Amino acid sequence: MSLKNLFHDDDAVSPVIGVILMVAITVILAAVIASFVLGLGDQQQQTPQASFEWEYNSDDSTFTVTHDGGDSIDLARISIEGATVSTDFSDPVTAGSTAELDFSSVSSGDTVTVVWEDADEETSTTLATYEVP
Repeated sequence: MSLKNLFHDDDAVSPVIGVILMVAITVILAAVIASFVLGLGDQQQQTPQASFEWEYNSDDSTFTVTHDGGDSIDLARISIEGATVSTDFSDPVTAGSTAELDFSSVSSGDTVTVVWEDADEETSTTLATYEVP
């Protein structure tokens, strides 16, 4: 091989590397299209982040649950489990919203929870818990 032929050789990429690049591009393109077709690109509903404060009123055996801060929550998506709700939250549940619970039907050591359920009712998350003293 002469030095003159080295500078005039037009083979910059070997055919093997070209085939590998074409296969890689095809695989990536197929994965992107499949994710859209199968609905994997849809946005999932995120669990709201919120804090709640519990306050006991010994005069009438009620508790007040207050949304202390965080995301605004649709009232239809949350429930209070473990106690009877006397007065429910306002809709939407925002910081400062309160609900009153009747604790005369619960015992010491019982747990009361604020639960959020997604729109599809497939998943639920406990946002706050309170153990009755």
